[in-house]
This record gives sequence, structure tokens and C-alpha cells, in this order.
Amino acid sequence: MGGLMGGAGRGARRLVAGVGVLSLVAAGLAGCGTEAKAVCGVIVDSTSYADPATSRNDVTSKLPPFTEGCDWIAFAAVTGSSESSTCRQDPVALAATRAENPNDNPVVEERVREHRVTEVLPRAVKLFDCPAEGEGSDVLGALRYLAKQLGARRQPDSAHQIIVFSDLINNRGELDVNRLDLSAAARQRKIKELRDARLLPDLDGYAVVVHGFLREKTSSPDRFPLLEGFWRESFEAAGAATVDLL
Repeated sequence: MGGLMGGAGRGARRLVAGVGVLSLVAAGLAGCGTEAKAVCGVIVDSTSYADPATSRNDVTSKLPPFTEGCDWIAFAAVTGSSESSTCRQDPVALAATRAENPNDNPVVEERVREHRVTEVLPRAVKLFDCPAEGEGSDVLGALRYLAKQLGARRQPDSAHQIIVFSDLINNRGELDVNRLDLSAAARQRKIKELRDARLLPDLDGYAVVVHGFLREKTSSPDRFPLLEGFWRESFEAAGAATVDLL
């Protein structure tokens, strides 16, 4: 356990350093009439995580402030088959285009943003009601699908952020966290296996925040810190700069 905690401490220091880098990058950007914001993504878990009212309340209370830091935002749903799901919502471009604001007028920029930001929350909430698409929860598939959308919009000089509303109980495909050997060596082997099979999303430089992590604690309490370690290590292996599991 001492080795695990030491590794977690080193990982935390790396992640905190990443926050500073992202903050400095974001602070130095200039957009269309206003400071440029981040390329963003939202994941909403439509499986059993969606049942408690707390899960929906998290989206309605936490997504709007997250959206304030975004210029563009994409969506993905966690279903039983997330990557091939038919339950989709189109991305929302929050920043005004050059055609919409040719003179970089901050008043025009704000008017465009105020109109488009009203589309974000309704699209996210609709993802709670996706069809089941098979049993279980395919969290990794949702992360991969979202990462592909964000990758197509990637801007080297912009911050990149993802907010996830899920308990992260992935129990489909090559990852069933309920049956996972969570010893330090076994976790690393599993993460390497997922990476080698290209099942980890490309989150290079992304800031990731998860709301509802292990909300329905159905496994042994002794596994909770180990599952947290597994997901932190998995996000780090996928390239994430920061990870918050809330």
C-alpha cells in the first residue's frame, strides 16, 4: 500500500503541474473579440447511474459553469454500446465565427454565446434517456467516441477539457471493474493491455473531471481506493493532464 500511495502522490504532483500549464496556455489565448476558451466535451451516463435524482441534479448544476469556459462542446452517452450508439447529440459551437463577427466585436461575441449556450444543457440532459443498447455500461467506449470528436477539433494552442457524469462502473467489453484484480501490478498489466489494444482514449493534455464516481458503491469498501487508483492511472496512461474524481 505504501508503494501505491507513493505512486499516487507522484501522479498527483504531475497532474497539478499539468493544471498550471493548461491555465497558462488558456490565459494567453486571444479569440474572436474576446479571450479564446477551451475545446470541451461532455459525457452523460444513461445506464443505472442515471436513476438517482442526484445524477440529474449534478448535470443541471455543474454543467453550466463548466460550459462558461468553452468555445466548442461535444457530447457522448454511456450506454451498453457507447461507441456505436445511435443516441447522439450534435456539438455546439459557442464562439462566434469570423463571418458572424468580422470586426471582433466583443458585444457581438457575447450575444452569439448567450444564444448558443442555451442549447448545451438540454442536449446533455437528453442523453440520460438513451435506449439501453444491451446490458451493462461501456464507459471506455463513450470516452473513445468523445475523444475522436475532440481530436477532429483539436487546437494546439487551446485548453481541452472533459466533464464526465458517471460512476465509471465499466462492465462491458475488455473491462469489468467489478471483477478486476486491483493489486498494483495487476492494474498496470490491465492498463497496458487496454493501451496496447487501443482501447484507451487519446486524452493527451486534457483536463478531466468526473462527477458521481462510484456513487452506487456496490462492491467491497476495500476496493474503493483501489478503483480510484485504477482510474487515475488509466486516465494518466491515456495522456490526461489533470483528473478529478468527485
